Amino acid sequence: MLVNDREKWNTKFRSGKNIYNRPAQVLTENIHLLPKTGTALDLACGLGANAILMAKSGLTTHAWDCSDVALDKLHTNTEKNGISICIEQKNIVKNPPTADSFDVIIVSHFLERCIVNEITNALKKNGLLFYQTFTRNKIADTGPGKTEYLLKRNELLGLFGSLSVLYYLEYDQVGSLESGNRNEAMLVGQKT
Repeated sequence: MLVNDREKWNTKFRSGKNIYNRPAQVLTENIHLLPKTGTALDLACGLGANAILMAKSGLTTHAWDCSDVALDKLHTNTEKNGISICIEQKNIVKNPPTADSFDVIIVSHFLERCIVNEITNALKKNGLLFYQTFTRNKIADTGPGKTEYLLKRNELLGLFGSLSVLYYLEYDQVGSLESGNRNEAMLVGQKT
């Protein structure tokens, strides 16, 4: 990410507006799939709610983001609560995770198509990817305004087509629009 991207996110995290500070639904609904031990990465972690949940689940956890403001808040939170997480400020596009380095990777509310292969390759054999982000065909004005950061219908399945799908959800605008997560797609895939 460019310096301007880092500053954009720093400004957003300083303001505290529209910031997600809870674990992603794809992770909380599928937490039973997490291994009992191993290494995990919360990629583009923001305030690190996913990282905290994985660390509490017994995984050696890493949290990467471009925003030093978000990471400072995460560091304060983990120190206050005695949680051990390896926190790193990284330009994820220029420095994606290396091959065969994680048992679990979670990505929520972040979409950079140019590093999809690196994310997949970073999973160890039988590693799990938990991915959740915004779709273009949504019913609420949530998420990024630029369509390049929004998924097309079923795109997440194609982006990570080399993984075995364990869980997928994308309600779109089918059925009762008052229930279910209508604005995001969710995937749990396993590298075999």
